[in-house]
Amino acid sequence: MMKKSFRLSLVFLVSIVVLFELIAVSHGGELRKNFYKKTCPLAEEIVKDITWKRVATNSTLPAKFLRMHFHDCFVRGCDGSVLLDSTANNTAEKEAVPNQSLGGFDVIDEIKRKLEATCPGVVSCADILALAARDSVSFQFNKSMWEVLTGRRDGRISRRQEAADNIPSPNFNFTTLKQSWANKSLTLHDLVVLSGGHTIGVGHCNFFSKRLYNFTGKGDADPSLNAKYAAFLRTQCRSLSDNTTVVPMDPGSVLNFDSHYYTTLKLNRGMFQSDAALMTDTQSRKLVDELVDQGTFFTEFAQSMKRMGAIEVLTGTAGEIRKKCNVVN
Repeated sequence: MMKKSFRLSLVFLVSIVVLFELIAVSHGGELRKNFYKKTCPLAEEIVKDITWKRVATNSTLPAKFLRMHFHDCFVRGCDGSVLLDSTANNTAEKEAVPNQSLGGFDVIDEIKRKLEATCPGVVSCADILALAARDSVSFQFNKSMWEVLTGRRDGRISRRQEAADNIPSPNFNFTTLKQSWANKSLTLHDLVVLSGGHTIGVGHCNFFSKRLYNFTGKGDADPSLNAKYAAFLRTQCRSLSDNTTVVPMDPGSVLNFDSHYYTTLKLNRGMFQSDAALMTDTQSRKLVDELVDQGTFFTEFAQSMKRMGAIEVLTGTAGEIRKKCNVVN
């Protein structure tokens, strides 16, 4: 009787395990560590080697890849849709105003060619972008700065209007900014932490010059902007119509990934209105105070990047593995 009962219990247990496996498969599975360990063991090493080689000769790439990954994840999730070119019948995300200044696509293409030569049809462009963003920032430290779970698959759809609708605007106030991040299941904490990515890279004048010359439509400046910093920005951006000049987002730290951005915010020197917005909320200001500490910033940034990298990902049999990152198969 006991043996029969034991056998029944064992059958029940196996059935439960199988059921959970089927549920996991039906939901496309999850991202995981070392996803390519068996199918393409050198995948992550190849991404890192090429990324580090290119960053060594182009120090602007970390900011570019970080921004590209962010813009990818906010539109249809982290599916590599930002990498797709427009076609005769469709205008892609690349053509949207927020994406027209993106760069580094040639490096992604170089990585993809190497991976296709090594293990064809295995590594997604979405994963390449997520890894390149991490590895480019990590070059400065000669070590990995955050963990990237892999297993993303590539989307087949890329629409300019969706990028315009989903990428948070540099002109957003706090309420709108917080809501746009909540729409992607990201918290206020994630918003403040990931805004720290503005410690590297440049801003285009046309995305913030309204704060200098016509904040309320009366030819005035944003009173929340540090007066000396505003005067400096006016020497760089000579008019509202300047759409070509670029200015470091974090003066004195444009190429160094660090927590200096938060020190800048506390001095009312956030470049964009969306930066300044972080100082208009009590909880957000408290987070800014905490993130001035570099160790805290690095720890929290690693966690928030992991959450952002999992937004609406395609896994399992969803999507595809593109042969080239700029076109669907």
